[in-house]
Amino acid sequence: QVQLVESGGGLVQPGGSLRLSCAASGSIFSSRHMGWYRQAPGKERELVATITRAGTTNYADSLKGRFTISRDNAKNTAYLQMNSLKPEDTAVYYCNYVMMARGTPVPLYAWGQGTLVTVSS
Repeated sequence: QVQLVESGGGLVQPGGSLRLSCAASGSIFSSRHMGWYRQAPGKERELVATITRAGTTNYADSLKGRFTISRDNAKNTAYLQMNSLKPEDTAVYYCNYVMMARGTPVPLYAWGQGTLVTVSS
């Protein structure tokens, strides 16, 4: 029913760039807010960015504007452009539908497999 598949991860050098994709199946994509999350080794899953169904974006303060979230409703796909990557960005990245609860995004569905991003020399 609800299926989200992340892709685009891989090995990249510090300072490099990578674009992740989140392909959605079904008919609800264009009417839902989306979020990107990540989980680094030994750490809890954390929010990276959100984009509303209307295209309004928000980012975690710690990212310093290095990441950009976008969406293409015609392709049922969300993206995460990652620039100036640092070793501490190494993590498994996940996407999910979210709802806004008092300004806080809440993931709505079960987590998929994610895509691994490794930043290393």
